Amino acid sequence: MKFGILKSKIENTLVESYKKNTFKKDMFVFEELILKNKNISKLFYLYDELNSNKGLNESIVNEYINQSVVLYENLINKINPNDLKEIQMWVGHIQCENNYKNIDDLFSTNVLTLENKIQSKKNIMESLIKEPTTKKEVVNVSIKKMVEVANKTVSSYIDTLSESDKKELKSLLSSNDETIKESYFMLKGGVLSKLENLQESEQDNDVILRIDETIEKIKNESFDKMSYFKLRKLNDNL
Repeated sequence: MKFGILKSKIENTLVESYKKNTFKKDMFVFEELILKNKNISKLFYLYDELNSNKGLNESIVNEYINQSVVLYENLINKINPNDLKEIQMWVGHIQCENNYKNIDDLFSTNVLTLENKIQSKKNIMESLIKEPTTKKEVVNVSIKKMVEVANKTVSSYIDTLSESDKKELKSLLSSNDETIKESYFMLKGGVLSKLENLQESEQDNDVILRIDETIEKIKNESFDKMSYFKLRKLNDNL
């Protein structure tokens, strides 16, 4: 699935989450799958930049697009396909228009769509040359705003903890990374083993799928203190 389609589905999900009262949950997932992934968050930002009116001079807009294509190729080669698969599992069922079709076509390597690629580049150039407007009719959630909301979401998560868990988390956050990194990887192996055993004994297909999603997420997760804390809580409940 092209990234512009995924991005459109993500934005649709976040906007709709206000109506469905699931914003806190969806922002938590957004933080885990997008903001914490350096390359995907950069790609998200790149699409935003190419989709904006920036008031660029005609003399540099072509080079701006060419450099964006180079950046895209560097980023997409660094992204783990499993990370994109996780995003598809989150928003793949959403039906919405691709708001970034021109950008998807620009980045396409399909020689059969060369005419679309040229037209899309022309459309993007026209947009980049336009002066930015101070008021937008369409809801546009910027990366900066999403980071702010994600930070509030983490605070909300902490607020739900018991006093003993808060004390435990506070102690963990103040500890040295190197002293707990080894414990994290040992715990990660133990949790994965427990989940795999649980999956083998489970009969419900929906539960098996959720366990499989959790296993994949933990496997691809990088070390940080918050992840370690959540892993410990998960281990306690298994």
